Amino acid sequence: MGRDRVKAVINAVQQRARNGEISPSEVGDEALRALPAGGPRVVINATGVLLHTNLGRAPLSPAALDAIRAAAGSTDVEFELATGRRARRGRAALAALGQAVPDAEAVHVVNNNAAALVLIATALGQGREIVISRGELVEIGDGFRLPELLESTGARLREVGTTNRTSVADYTAAIGPHTGFVLKVHPSNYRIEGFAATPSVRDLAGLGVPLVADIGSGLLTPEPLLPAEPDAATWLREGAGLVTASGDKLLGGPQCGLLLGRADLVDRVRGHPLARALRVDKLTLAALEATLLHTANPTRDGLRADITDLRRRAGALALRLAGAGVKAEAVDTVAAVGGGGAPGVELPSAAVAVAAALAGPLRLGAPAVVGRVEGGRCLLDLRAVPPGQDRDLLAAVVAACS
Repeated sequence: MGRDRVKAVINAVQQRARNGEISPSEVGDEALRALPAGGPRVVINATGVLLHTNLGRAPLSPAALDAIRAAAGSTDVEFELATGRRARRGRAALAALGQAVPDAEAVHVVNNNAAALVLIATALGQGREIVISRGELVEIGDGFRLPELLESTGARLREVGTTNRTSVADYTAAIGPHTGFVLKVHPSNYRIEGFAATPSVRDLAGLGVPLVADIGSGLLTPEPLLPAEPDAATWLREGAGLVTASGDKLLGGPQCGLLLGRADLVDRVRGHPLARALRVDKLTLAALEATLLHTANPTRDGLRADITDLRRRAGALALRLAGAGVKAEAVDTVAAVGGGGAPGVELPSAAVAVAAALAGPLRLGAPAVVGRVEGGRCLLDLRAVPPGQDRDLLAAVVAACS
């Protein structure tokens, strides 16, 4: 740990003592507890990006955290307590996923969405062709590109259409005896506008080969606030044979890849030897089940946060900071969904504006606070900050100023 980091932690704890939150005799013990032991550090996400990939995307709900703690010891993850025999792994989480999307005949879970596509491409497309629009050959996070990912499985890509326009006739002309499946990818981190067109899932459902559809952002059912964002239930009803999604995006759960669709296709994918290498652990299964059964979570709360309440919180924080001698102002701002979801959608938000010079000290505080520097100020956007963190955010800013 760097010297500046240690100083920032000690300063933050000393400030708590000056504020009367702890006694002077507790400063040493509190500082030791605040210093991280080399693991992930707690961060308050004040960037205005609801699903920030670099900050771990979806924060888990209290129900999911409780489930992880319960699953940390011995559990019945592959054991039937009533009979004393081995049982299907993660059956409770799979049942919850099936109940959340009744349109799916069967479901499966792997460790992320890219893994879901790799497993499908291997099980259904190895040595065969995957028909895909040129406009959907996307690059995903950290420089990984979908075409290279798919080709690594031994499948061949049959590109159709152009970057901006692809028709049903393009797909029809490309389908033949070597076709494994048609893949439709929702471009969840960019938009093509203007002279552009692409067939819908309904248009591609009757081509005589399996249709695999990647929704990207992880919506299982329609979200009124994001009408242009596809969801698994709708695409299954429109005829997709398999739908893949991420668990740690708009669903608000742990990182995992969700496969939903026809029972025969799910069984083929689940039965492939590669499925064993891509399975999730008991903690992920527990968190996923809790997320599905208890729909309230920080992601959904942040998405649906009322702008009037956000402004009230920003005003209260700015007033308290001013009372502590910190120059601060409540301002209106615009937040984003992030995490490869709903590109171009702007979420009205409110922020506390402080000096730009505080951005660095805030990142080194305990807890760390990550805002964004804009217009010569550091904006601490509250869209992704749960109300329960307002007190910690206040203390962090005061500590950073000291």
